[in-house]
Amino acid sequence: MYKTLILLISTIFIFTACSSKEEAEYNKPAVYWYNKMLKQIVQNNLDKADDTYTSLESEHRKSPLLESANLIIATAHMNEEEYAMANYYFDEYLKRFVNKNSIDHVRYLKIKSKFLAFKNQFREQELVIETIADTNDFILNYPKSKYLHLVNTIQSRLLMAKATFDKEISALYTRIDKPKASKVYIEKAKKSWEDTASIKPITVPWYRAIFE
Repeated sequence: MYKTLILLISTIFIFTACSSKEEAEYNKPAVYWYNKMLKQIVQNNLDKADDTYTSLESEHRKSPLLESANLIIATAHMNEEEYAMANYYFDEYLKRFVNKNSIDHVRYLKIKSKFLAFKNQFREQELVIETIADTNDFILNYPKSKYLHLVNTIQSRLLMAKATFDKEISALYTRIDKPKASKVYIEKAKKSWEDTASIKPITVPWYRAIFE
C-alpha cells in the first residue's frame, strides 16, 4: 500500500512538472522561439522545430525574425529530403514575405526542391510537367537573376526526362502495332528535346526496373 502511494505521488509530480513546463512555454519573446528552433534544427529534430516555428508564428506574426525563420526551416527540410514540407514553407514565404531582393532566390529554392523530389524515371510525370512550367515562369520573370543558369540547368534535365518518357510511350505503341500513336509521342519527345538520341539512358537497378 505504501509503495503504491509513493508511486501514485511520483506519477502526479511528474505530470504536474510536465504541465508546468508546458505552461511556461507560452508568451515567450520572439528571439526565444527563434533560438530554440535553431537549436532543434542543429539537433536534427525537425518535428519539434516545426512546432517551435508555429509558436513563433502564432505569438509574433509581425516579428522581423519570422521571415528568416521560415527560410531556415524550409531549407532544413529540403536538406533532409523532406520536400513536401520544404515546399509548404516556401509557398508560405511567397504568400507572406514579398521581398523583391529575395523573391527570385526563394522561387529558385522551390524549383530545386521540386526537382530533387523527382526520383523515378517513368513516374511522377505530373511533377515533371509542373516543375518545367515553374522554370518557364522563372526564366520569363527573372531574366537577370543570378540563379538563372541553375534554373536553366534544372529545366534542361527535366525536358530530357520528359522526352525520355515520351520515347518510351512511343516504343510501347510500336510494340502493340499502333504506328500513328507512336509517331505522335515521338513528336512530343522532340518538342521537349530535339536530339533525343543524345539523351543517355538512366541506369536503373534491376529490382526497380521491373516496376518501371
